[in-house]
Amino acid sequence: MREIVFDTETTGLDPKTGDRMVEIGCVEMIGRVETGNTYHAYYNPERDMPAAAEAVHGLSISFLETKPKFSETVDELLEFLGDAPLVAHNAGFDFGFLNSELEMIGRQPIAMDRMVDTVALARKKHPGAKLSLDALCTRYGIDRSHRVKHGALLDAELLAQVYVELTGGRQIGLELAAEAVEAEVSPGSVSVSSAQIAAKVTGPLREPRPHAASEEELARHKEFIAGIDNAIWAR
Repeated sequence: MREIVFDTETTGLDPKTGDRMVEIGCVEMIGRVETGNTYHAYYNPERDMPAAAEAVHGLSISFLETKPKFSETVDELLEFLGDAPLVAHNAGFDFGFLNSELEMIGRQPIAMDRMVDTVALARKKHPGAKLSLDALCTRYGIDRSHRVKHGALLDAELLAQVYVELTGGRQIGLELAAEAVEAEVSPGSVSVSSAQIAAKVTGPLREPRPHAASEEELARHKEFIAGIDNAIWAR
């Protein structure tokens, strides 16, 4: 299944009071595995940038005023999103801004039944724990050392890793490989071997290397065993 993990940066907290989206970053996943396809854009908000917001993401109005308006590149964004479920951290916030931008230019809002909220997933899996993206990265050992300030694409990439952990962990890749192999095995096959799965995950199957001990190695081992005092197997 294709899913899009995304994050936004904004001029503030509430689009209803005039705040605007200034950046969006999207990461494509298929079967909970990142494909490498991403979408990233900055937008001219056509308004000022409050100092508090700039302190969070580092995007100044002098930088953003040279960027296109949301309406000028919206078709590229919608094409990338397609009809996939959209995954975000505290997703109501990001959906609110995205849909506000769409409504301002007369476009249909994104249906809320496409929303997947990783905060809700984390709250269910780790009740009572800290649920920020930073806290979840720490919990799952995800490197965020390059995250100096918030950035939409960087945060979406981190969230994609967190999402995998919240929904089954890194073993998902092996399960998908098994499913792919099963789809290719002939109808008469009874089962899929671990070797077949390994070939899908790591590449062509290598021939096994000789691993039996030589006569010399066996002799040295026997000599070593004989030299052990009070061996438990000799009692």
